[in-house]
Amino acid sequence: MSKRPGQPATGAGLGLRRALLGPLRDSPDAAIDFFEVAPENWINVGGKLGKTFRAYTERFPFVCHGLSLSLGGPAALDETLLHKIRRLLDEHGISQYSEHLSYCSDDGHLYDLMPIPFTEEAVDWVAARIRRAQDILGRRIAVENVSSYATPGQEMSEADFTKTVLQAADCDLLLDVNNVYVNAVNHRYDAEQFIRAMPQGRVAYIHIAGHYNEAPDLIVDSHAAAVIDPVWKLLDTAYAEFGVLPTLLERDFKFPPLAELINELDHVRAIQSRHDLIGHDQRAHDTLADARHVRTA
Repeated sequence: MSKRPGQPATGAGLGLRRALLGPLRDSPDAAIDFFEVAPENWINVGGKLGKTFRAYTERFPFVCHGLSLSLGGPAALDETLLHKIRRLLDEHGISQYSEHLSYCSDDGHLYDLMPIPFTEEAVDWVAARIRRAQDILGRRIAVENVSSYATPGQEMSEADFTKTVLQAADCDLLLDVNNVYVNAVNHRYDAEQFIRAMPQGRVAYIHIAGHYNEAPDLIVDSHAAAVIDPVWKLLDTAYAEFGVLPTLLERDFKFPPLAELINELDHVRAIQSRHDLIGHDQRAHDTLADARHVRTA
């Protein structure tokens, strides 16, 4: 199997982590529709590991999800990094890039994703940086709603802030439904209402993951556990609202056997198939209604 350069992701994907390379090698026909990688982990990687990466990007659709661009940070935008990311995307025929709607640096990297204040001033700041990133990358990018544990300087809701940034930057959204669930618990808002508030036509793809319950009212976005039923329900809500979209299962720690991850991907595909069937039935109903209208006109 080979892919066309720039082939978009579809179906259910998995993060390509180095810890998974062995299990994936042993199960070359595992049911994975696409992969996601952090470009920072693969820039200038050569040798055997670089050849392994090339073999995957030649076979599967890929998306790149950045970790360190710090779109909301106070320091100057790292344009050198952006040029390196563009070379990686171009070299491997990867059309899609996303980053976090957050910041992770000041004088140095903080190694965590910090919340941007939900203010009009922050909208203007981050939107300008997103537009500049898109110019350098030569691509429309998606920004991800992030999990958070505090909301400093908040002047608007997270949903309103996110929507306003998407419009001001003219970019897309990487909708992380687990982060929506985490924040809904941590900050006490309605998760389904947040999803329905996101603008139509802006959602590029979806993340889903597990988390850790620190306390009844505090959840940590760990990417180290299986997806739970309320998050699966939110994925269902997202498909109902935006249609079936490529969906990436994030797992970064405490990796289970590969078969367990594939089972979660199968669960994603089962929900996608149900919504595809609903859409097909609705289209058939609309076609029949149109035909009846023509006959009676």
